[in-house]
Amino acid sequence: MDRNFTFSPGLRYITYGLMILGVGALLTGAFSDPVRTWANLLLNNFYFLSLAIGASFFLALQYITQSGWSAAFKRIPEAMGNYIPVAALIMILLLFVMRSLYSWVDPSTGNFDTHELHLLEHKETYLNVPFFIVRMVIYFAVWILMTGLLRKYSLREDLEGGLDWFRRSEFYSKVYIFTLALTFSLASFDWIMSLEPTWYSTIFSLKNFVAAFYHGSAIIVLIVVLMHHYGYFPFINNAHWHDFSKYVFILAVIWAYFWLSQYLLIWYANIPEETIYYYKRLQGPWEVLFYINLILNWLVPFIVLLSNYFARKKTVLGIVILFLIIGQWTDLFEQIMPAVTEGLRIGFLEAGLFLGFAGLFIFVFAWTLSKAPLIPKNHPYLTESLQHSDH
Repeated sequence: MDRNFTFSPGLRYITYGLMILGVGALLTGAFSDPVRTWANLLLNNFYFLSLAIGASFFLALQYITQSGWSAAFKRIPEAMGNYIPVAALIMILLLFVMRSLYSWVDPSTGNFDTHELHLLEHKETYLNVPFFIVRMVIYFAVWILMTGLLRKYSLREDLEGGLDWFRRSEFYSKVYIFTLALTFSLASFDWIMSLEPTWYSTIFSLKNFVAAFYHGSAIIVLIVVLMHHYGYFPFINNAHWHDFSKYVFILAVIWAYFWLSQYLLIWYANIPEETIYYYKRLQGPWEVLFYINLILNWLVPFIVLLSNYFARKKTVLGIVILFLIIGQWTDLFEQIMPAVTEGLRIGFLEAGLFLGFAGLFIFVFAWTLSKAPLIPKNHPYLTESLQHSDH
């Protein structure tokens, strides 16, 4: 039960190989197609940042609701949250190529008509480079500080026991979800929606926040499935798998609700500044991705996990989450690429950068996970988690 996670040399070499592949794709793309490369860099960094943010939100929610069933697995979202400082460094690099991605940086170089230029003038107080950088620093400072506190108190709880550290974690979790709701919403506006600065949606940030929680939680489940396969968490039973499946299933429904809400609100409003977003994405090859996005992120998990029989099968659950990994990438690709590139292209650049980022994320996660006991032995609800059942 006290077995710690070991970051094996084999896994370490795999992450090195993936990162080298990613660097190769980045260098190749930087010389052959810079704009497409920077767009992919933004896409993948936001992708894995959203997984880390979603996992940290999952962790905070477990504290706030005093959930017992998940107590034994909390080291996983803690370790995933450690990717946030890495994402901050990559976002700093993207500041040097802002002009290539964000047309509002220099509207004179964009393809804006008179009406659109007038809209940008009204948004200039918010959409300007100095304020953009200040906001980015605030976002990452809040996320790094709060996830760092939760990690620190969790480790102190291991050493000293008692309820004091748990109560502190519960309190700061409440602070965190409030600040996270605001900062991640604004970050979605800044980094994704402002790629098309004349377009707006009041529900856009909520949809991306739900997507982060949804897919971050799904990755937590996938990691548990894989680690259980290799002998970790031997106490897991059908009740645990069922609860994990319910999380994925319910979040799939919520994601679909926000996806449909945004689409219907814009369709009913019929405002040119809003409908242009969907007009682009329902033309040519982009239309295929539009429906693939819905199929991967909602239809597949909804149909498969609706049955309790399949919901308790860890292999089935793992396969569903593999679809969701592609689904989240598809969702962000559809949000970002039509705004900055001409035509739909998916090739070595896209695959190589994604795998490179995956290698970096796995390395940071595995390294962090190996630095602390896998099971939080002094957690007040640990016994409930270990003996979790349907009754």
